[in-house]
Amino acid sequence: MSTEEFSGDAQLYTNGSTNGFDPKTGIYHTLHNLGRHRKIPTRPNLDTATFVLSQFPPHHQAKSRVALIDSATNQRVTYAQLHHSIQCLASGLYQGLGVRKGDVVFLLSPNSLLYPTICLAVLSIGAVLTTANPLNTKSEIGKQVRDSGAKLAISAPEELHKLAPTGVPTILTSRPLLSGDNSLCIEELIEGCDPIPTELIQARPTQSDTAAILYSSGTTGTSKGVVLTHANFIAVMTMLRWTVDETSAQDDVFLCFIPMFHIYGLAFFGLGLFCSGTTTVLMQKFELNAMLDAIKTHKVSNIPAVPPVILGLVKYASKAACDLSSLRRVSSGAAPLSKASS
Repeated sequence: MSTEEFSGDAQLYTNGSTNGFDPKTGIYHTLHNLGRHRKIPTRPNLDTATFVLSQFPPHHQAKSRVALIDSATNQRVTYAQLHHSIQCLASGLYQGLGVRKGDVVFLLSPNSLLYPTICLAVLSIGAVLTTANPLNTKSEIGKQVRDSGAKLAISAPEELHKLAPTGVPTILTSRPLLSGDNSLCIEELIEGCDPIPTELIQARPTQSDTAAILYSSGTTGTSKGVVLTHANFIAVMTMLRWTVDETSAQDDVFLCFIPMFHIYGLAFFGLGLFCSGTTTVLMQKFELNAMLDAIKTHKVSNIPAVPPVILGLVKYASKAACDLSSLRRVSSGAAPLSKASS
């Protein structure tokens, strides 16, 4: 699939606006060339997973191009392996466990190499993804399970006890090393199932269908579920791809410590970056020294971050001998970052 081009309204870019605001539509437009002649896909029957997988590198490149690296173990996943795992897991969920379009799947796990596979497999069969912070309490987990109407849960082994009171059927992300628990796990589903042909999925998701229900932090009130459609994700990922294509290269290495249960981490690292064929180094959680080690070891060139992390990096790097020579770009999001604070 290639990004469609169109002839935009030139008036939007020549009306003398200094901030990109169009008073006729009430919309702010970029003042740069980025996205000016590009169009977000609007084909009604396009879903998030199909869009992402269609952007993967060609098969002959996918075998060797690395999609994900575990910063702690150095385990690597190529684009070809990721594609295969997504299709096999989709088969296990759909044919093995009977998950269908509209069923809500609850995911409770820290960042891992399996996280994007789980998300894309769930979305590919039309099920609805809802993610949760592993630091949430049992009561908070129970509330989200009930509120979202989850039919199935997928949990990291260390978080399983929080889901037990809910009674929702649960499978593990991986087999615990020191446990006699015989619960089904994602790794076994992937290994034991063949990729599912798209035509066997009876009800395919569309752009207007719900893709995810992500919950607010609850800092100013009760946590609330925010409904996101496949169209929402496709639009965000398309704009992300434009940005990466304009500012980065395919040999770029991104560092991910932002949690993928959050929309920032999910849209960026769990889904979007795969559309540009780049490599992501995954950290289970943020830790400054581990981040510095990962930058040096894996020659990280791009770090999408939040202001507290950037401020910590600047202050630490100014006092210690850190090898940041590979870094080309550090971007900030989710909160304001003033010049004075940096």
